[in-house]
Amino acid sequence: MEPTGDHDWIKGCTLPDNTELQERTLKTDQDIVIGERCRIDYGLFGNDVVVCEFSKINGNIVASGDARIDNWCEINGDVVVEEDAYLGEGVKIQGKLVVRGDLDIGDNVQIERGFEAKGWISIRNPMPVIIYIVMYLVAVLGIEKEEDLSSVLEKIFGDDDETAPTATPLMIPGGAVLNMQTFSVPEKMAVGAGCRLHGNIRAGSISVREETTIFGSLHAREDASVARGTAVHGDVQSDGDVTIEQEAHILGNVSCKRLTLHEDARVDGVIRAPGGMKIERRTT
Repeated sequence: MEPTGDHDWIKGCTLPDNTELQERTLKTDQDIVIGERCRIDYGLFGNDVVVCEFSKINGNIVASGDARIDNWCEINGDVVVEEDAYLGEGVKIQGKLVVRGDLDIGDNVQIERGFEAKGWISIRNPMPVIIYIVMYLVAVLGIEKEEDLSSVLEKIFGDDDETAPTATPLMIPGGAVLNMQTFSVPEKMAVGAGCRLHGNIRAGSISVREETTIFGSLHAREDASVARGTAVHGDVQSDGDVTIEQEAHILGNVSCKRLTLHEDARVDGVIRAPGGMKIERRTT
């Protein structure tokens, strides 16, 4: 199976329900998929963890399932894997590697503080991670044909919350920059319900579901939406339209083209919407 050349299907960013950024670790109960050439200045904690080539993770990786780290990635911390691990060519791990299952390891891998593997060790270059991710997504999202992958992910990253499957992985697109100050992705970003995040979010468009807390601002080049009961401890800025739903609380300013604001939402700062503002009333 050959993946699409431009990797359109991994241009969006999605954080599953109940994702938390705590103590310099991005934590989820779901799988984690990191695109190529990302820089993430904290650790990752998830089920299966997949990191594409030329990415740098400045923290520990803890996987309760498998871990796949592609060619020429650098991990500035430990890697702890409860099941099997697959390390591509040129991977550097500044800490130690602990694998409870089997280990497939490619050429020129460097592990500074040694490794421990309970199962079989095979010295070979594993399947390219980009091909593995296509196969994985086709399976986990219940897709019959690879060609349908882009349209399914478009629904996940879109505004219709009901279309997102509960097992949606945490996906970070290629070229993303994540640190304690900024969470920057190139295109769409969908944040699930019940999340707790630190940092200013910058993306093409931003959708935040209900009962999430963000300690930072939202900056969208296109549209942005903040769902019911969500709190944003910062500004909401957009070059497009912004929707703020019932019981949402913005603790800063709102600046956008047009604003739709529920009457039970709260904005502590200044509202600037030169294209107009619409007040939504409580439904009975």
